[in-house]
Amino acid sequence: MTQDGTAPSGLLEKIFKLSAKHTSVRTEIIAGLTTFVAMAYILFVNPSILSNAGIPREAAVAATIWSAALCTLAMGLFANFPVAMAPGMGLNAFFAFYVCGTLGLPWQTALGAVFISGIVFFLLTVTKLRQLIIDSVPMSLKAAVVVGIGMFIAFVGLQSSGIIVANDATKVTLGHFTDPKVALSCLGIIVIAILLTLRVKAAMLAGILVTGIIGMIIGAAPAPQGISDIVSLDLPHMSETFLQLDIPAAVHYGLISIIFTFTVVELFDNIGTLIGVTKAAGLMDKDGRIENIDRALMTDSVGTMVSAVMGTCTVTSYVESTAGVNAGGKTGLTAVTVGICFLLAFLFAPLFGLIPAFATAPALIIVGAMMMKNITGVNFKDYTDSIPAFLTIIMMPMSYSIANGFGFGFASYCLLKIFSGRIKEISPVMWVVTIIFLISFAMH
Repeated sequence: MTQDGTAPSGLLEKIFKLSAKHTSVRTEIIAGLTTFVAMAYILFVNPSILSNAGIPREAAVAATIWSAALCTLAMGLFANFPVAMAPGMGLNAFFAFYVCGTLGLPWQTALGAVFISGIVFFLLTVTKLRQLIIDSVPMSLKAAVVVGIGMFIAFVGLQSSGIIVANDATKVTLGHFTDPKVALSCLGIIVIAILLTLRVKAAMLAGILVTGIIGMIIGAAPAPQGISDIVSLDLPHMSETFLQLDIPAAVHYGLISIIFTFTVVELFDNIGTLIGVTKAAGLMDKDGRIENIDRALMTDSVGTMVSAVMGTCTVTSYVESTAGVNAGGKTGLTAVTVGICFLLAFLFAPLFGLIPAFATAPALIIVGAMMMKNITGVNFKDYTDSIPAFLTIIMMPMSYSIANGFGFGFASYCLLKIFSGRIKEISPVMWVVTIIFLISFAMH
C-alpha cells in the first residue's frame, strides 16, 4: 500500500517500485507537474541565451525541449530518480557569452567542446570515478550541499520575484513592494506556506497557479486572448542545429581550458544537485550512499552528448527537482511526468510562456526554506567540519554556482584537516578533487 492508502497499478508498481518508496501514482504526478512548472522558464530562457551565440532561436527552442524531455525520461525510466534534466543555467551563459562571445568561436565548435566533455563524463562514470567522488564527500559536507542548494534556489526565487534587486553600492538590496509583481510573489509565499501547514499535497503547484491567475486578472501578467495563445500547431524544429557540432574544430583549437571548465562545472553542479535532491527524497542511506547513483550518472553523461548533438549546451540535473521532491516525489515516475510535460510543451509552448516568473518564484523560496532542515547534519562541534560546511553553503548563492560552493567546501576541508594534524581523514579522492578545484579557480 502507498502513503495515501491505495494500491498502485501493476505496471507502474513494477517499473517504479512505488510501494517500496511509500508513494502513489497521484503523488508522483503532482510532484512531476510541480517540478515542471518550477523549471518551465528554461523553455524560453535557454533559447534566448543561445540566440546570442548565433544559434537560430526556433532550433534552440526545439533542441531545448527534445534534450530536456528525452534525458528526463531516461532519468526516470533507467535510474528511477525523481530528477528532471534540462540545459544548465550558467553553462548556457558560459557557452554563449564567453566561448562564442568573448572568444568569438562558432557555436558549432562550442557544441563540439560540449560533446567532448560528455565523453569525459562517460569515462569517469564507467570507471566508477564519479561515484567514488560522491562517496568520498564527508557527511557534514553532504548536508551542507543540500542547505547550500536550498539557499541558492531561494536566492534565485528572491531575484526573479523582485523581492531582492541589484544595487551598485551593496550589490543587492530590497525591492519595491509597490510593484504588483513583488506583492504577488509575497502573496504566493504566504499561500504556499499556509497550504503546506494544512498538509495540502499540491501546495506548490496550487500556489503557483493562484499567484499566476491573480497576476493575469490584475494585469501584472499577460492573459491568453485566444486559442492561439494556448495551443500552437506550428511546432518548432531543430534541423538547423541537429548534428551541427564540430568536434574536429574543437580539438583543433585546443580548447583544453574550455572543455575543462565545461567538465568541472557540470560535474560538480550535477553531483551537488543529485546529492541534494536524493537526500531530500530519502534515497540516501545513513552512510551517505545513494541508491542507483551509477545509473543516474550514466544518464547524465550520455545526456551531455545528446544535448550537443541536438544543438544546445550541456544538459544537467535541475535543482528545481527539489520542488517536486518536497511535493512528495520519490521515484522516476515524477521525472517521467516532467518529461511528458516537456513533450507537450511543443503544443502548449504559448501557454507555458504565460506563466510569469513572479508566480514560480515563491515555490523556489519555500523549497529553500524546506532544505534548511538538513543543517542538523553538520557537525558544529568540530571546526574542521563546520567551517567547510559554512563556506559550501554561503558560496553557492554568493557566487551563483553550486560547483563553486562545492570547491570552497572541499578545499577548506582538506586544508583544515592538514593543519589540525588529521590528514588521515582525507581520502585519496578528496585530494584529487581538491587539486582539480584549485586548478579550476586559478584558471577562472
